[in-house]
Amino acid sequence: MPTPLILADADTARDALTFVSRAARAGSEGVRLQAEAGVLAMTAAALAPQTLFDSTPTILAMRIVRADPELRCDIVIDELAETEDPRALALPDTGRSPSWAGVAPPRGGWAPAGSLGSDVIALRAQWGISAVAHGSPEGSGEEAVRTLRAAIWGEPDEDLRGLPRGIAFAAHAFGFVSGAEQVPITTSGRWTRLAFSRGHVLSRGPAAVGLTPVRATGTAG
Repeated sequence: MPTPLILADADTARDALTFVSRAARAGSEGVRLQAEAGVLAMTAAALAPQTLFDSTPTILAMRIVRADPELRCDIVIDELAETEDPRALALPDTGRSPSWAGVAPPRGGWAPAGSLGSDVIALRAQWGISAVAHGSPEGSGEEAVRTLRAAIWGEPDEDLRGLPRGIAFAAHAFGFVSGAEQVPITTSGRWTRLAFSRGHVLSRGPAAVGLTPVRATGTAG
C-alpha cells in the first residue's frame, strides 16, 4: 500500500481534496505534490502547450498548505482519497508524467511588477468563459474546442496588464478569487506570478518558435 499523504489537520486535508477536484474540472493533466519540511505545494496546469510548436503559455495554479514535517514527496497524481484518519489522504498506486510538470517556476529572483484588482480578474474570467461557450457550438470536435480555448485564454489582455487571459481562468477555476483584493504581481525571467490570498497563479510566456536569423562566422576578409 502506498504511503499516505499526511497533512497538518482535517481542514487541510479537505483543502487538498478540493484543489485536486478543481484541477480535474479545469482539465489539468494531474496535480503535482511536492512536500518537504512541513510544507506541501500542490500545482496544476490550467493551460499548457499540447505540442512542441504550440505557443500557448503555460499557466499554473499553486496552493501551499501545511503537512506532516516528515512527509517528503514529489509526484504527479490524478486523485486523492479520504482514509479513516481525517488528516491522511490515500495516494494512487501510480503517478503521472505530464509534460507541464517538467517546467518548474524559479525559486528566487522575483521582482515586484505592480498589481491587479481581483474584480478585474473576475470580469475577464467571465468574459473568456462566455467567449469559449459561444464559440463552441454543439457538435464541435475536441480538437476545435481545444484550439478555441487556447486562442481565447492564451491571448494577452490589456485589462490584465498584457498578461494572457488564462491567468483569470486559472484564478476562477481554482477558487482563488474571493472578495476584493489587490493581487501583487512579481516577475522572474519569463515567469509572472500573481499572489492571491488563497493561492498563486504562475504564467510562463510562450516558447519562441521558428528559425533564428543566420549570423556570419569566421574572420572578415
